[in-house]
Amino acid sequence: MASFNRVILVGNLTRDIELKYTPGGTGVTEIGMAVNDRRKNSNGEWVDEVTFVDVTLWGRTAEVASEYLSKGAPILVEGRLKLDTWETEGQKRSKLRVVCERMQMLGGASGGGGGGRSRSSDVDASSGYSEAPQSTAGRGDAQPTGSGAGYDDPDIPF
Repeated sequence: MASFNRVILVGNLTRDIELKYTPGGTGVTEIGMAVNDRRKNSNGEWVDEVTFVDVTLWGRTAEVASEYLSKGAPILVEGRLKLDTWETEGQKRSKLRVVCERMQMLGGASGGGGGGRSRSSDVDASSGYSEAPQSTAGRGDAQPTGSGAGYDDPDIPF
């Protein structure tokens, strides 16, 4: 039987991020997210339903989040569900959380704790690679035009 475990959430941080490190030097943090859903009830009135989700960030993703995000910041996380189980005073307990594999900071300069960033940025947990959207406008301006001093120099390798 096939299975699929993928979660995509967009919400706001419920608290400031506390970055910690494992003994091996890997960054890790537990963040809380509030995900809002707006629905009409049986009376036709709009009601907001908030779901609080715990998310674990690892490696470079955790470091970037702690550097740029604070309480209230809007983010998108993509990852997988993980069930944690433990026993306290003879009672079995469990908690469902998200292990983040990709995080994207949303919002702009007025994005509610987004660290003053003016655009979104994407961080992939598997590679630690961070990518900000790039504009292709104006890239043609950087090409050589054939004018200017030294353009016909025979020592230039192109």
